[in-house]
Amino acid sequence: MSEPVIQTTATDPTLVKDQVSSLLIQPLEAASVVLSSGVRIFDSSEPLKLPRLVSGTEPGYVAEGGLIPDTHDVEFGEISLMPTSRKGIKSILRFTNELVRAAHIGLDSVLKQRLIKDVSDFLDSELLSGAGTDNGITGIINQTGVQTGDLDVTDPDSLLDALALATAAEVTPNRWFLSGADFIALRKVKESSTSSKYLLESDLTRDATYRLFGIPVTVTNKLATGTAVLADTSQIAVVRDLNPSVTVLSERWAEYDEVGLRVVCRYDLGLLHPEGVIVLSAV
Repeated sequence: MSEPVIQTTATDPTLVKDQVSSLLIQPLEAASVVLSSGVRIFDSSEPLKLPRLVSGTEPGYVAEGGLIPDTHDVEFGEISLMPTSRKGIKSILRFTNELVRAAHIGLDSVLKQRLIKDVSDFLDSELLSGAGTDNGITGIINQTGVQTGDLDVTDPDSLLDALALATAAEVTPNRWFLSGADFIALRKVKESSTSSKYLLESDLTRDATYRLFGIPVTVTNKLATGTAVLADTSQIAVVRDLNPSVTVLSERWAEYDEVGLRVVCRYDLGLLHPEGVIVLSAV
């Protein structure tokens, strides 16, 4: 049986960077439906400005020896992320020393799974649907500049309309985000009234991922029923604080013979190309 986390940090209650990475950051990236969807992750503990191309040059035909116009300027905008006012995501997991002594399985693994689930559940909710209030994250569906459309889970044409919006914006989407209820409703839809083939199917010759019109589907109950997202996730920027921490609190509840694990991390989100996200709402 592997040594519990609290045993290995008795002399130094704050885990070192490599320990935090293996305990929290790497597993969290794998567990989070947003972080694992292909978003662009930037590491920064300070305010970060990311350039965004607003307009470019206008190429045209020029005769041999002719003057090439140089009057068109490339215009850049920027998005500002991770302000100093951005609040951290914090949690304390409290457990008894009896649990440590009586554990017949790797307690460090159990604690790790619990930490990751608690943090990833909250983080995904914020990255997808955060309102940006109280210095929190503004989630994907509440970002300014996104395209919007109607969602009708009984009519696949509403999903094709979303793809049409992406095409018109010259966007190549690579991910659907759907709530569990909307996923099941779509799962029941067949290709036509005379077909026995379901519209939404997994291709077991490739992997077990469901695809909708060829685009992978991520099911998450961090989205409310009646809200769906179609996105080019490479245009979604997530900033991750360089200095997350996991600290063992061995004395705070000493009179109860209990120990705590405190987790602190900070994230922010912005869109490099807002038109690359289409938010659908039930009609």
